[in-house]
Amino acid sequence: MNSRLLLSAAAIALSATAAQAQDCTFEADIADFTQEQIDALYDCVRDELPAAYGAGDDAVAAVYREWQAAATGPAAPGFHGGRFLNTFVNEVGHAEYIRYEGDDEAFEMPVGTVIAKESYTLRDGAPRIGPLFIMTRVATDQSPETDGWVYSAVQPNGNPMGIQQSFCHDCHGGFSFSDSLGYPAFDVRLGQ
Repeated sequence: MNSRLLLSAAAIALSATAAQAQDCTFEADIADFTQEQIDALYDCVRDELPAAYGAGDDAVAAVYREWQAAATGPAAPGFHGGRFLNTFVNEVGHAEYIRYEGDDEAFEMPVGTVIAKESYTLRDGAPRIGPLFIMTRVATDQSPETDGWVYSAVQPNGNPMGIQQSFCHDCHGGFSFSDSLGYPAFDVRLGQ
């Protein structure tokens, strides 16, 4: 009897998630999302994200999906305005990035590394695409005030987003032990 109830409950939960993925409306508070709901939401926006960012002429927005992912998928919302984030890293820096260094002040990502972070959230139960956040590693002497990182972003309409380097680095600089990188959540890190 208990196994029938468990099977019925599992079937209902799976069908609810499938229904959410089909119509892309979500009733739960994003802070309470399960990984299954996070994945279903990502399925709703997966194809829209690169199309939206690529509507302009940003070189990174045009190619970031050809890079390797830095996580198994998005995790619960956190930084960057409480949005869901999914990170991609170019070939120059991917192997180093997925080491997830976190305790070495001397650690530096290779010059030429480019990191692109998709973002999205929910508004009134429907997915809403956020900016594509981009970090580019340059020689430290080229951008000493941001420890060798140049920050940029692309709006959901493909246009460049006006940002101040100091605004981004005020937060990222707090991660000096990992070369200013705020890595994906532990539960979605590759190989963890």
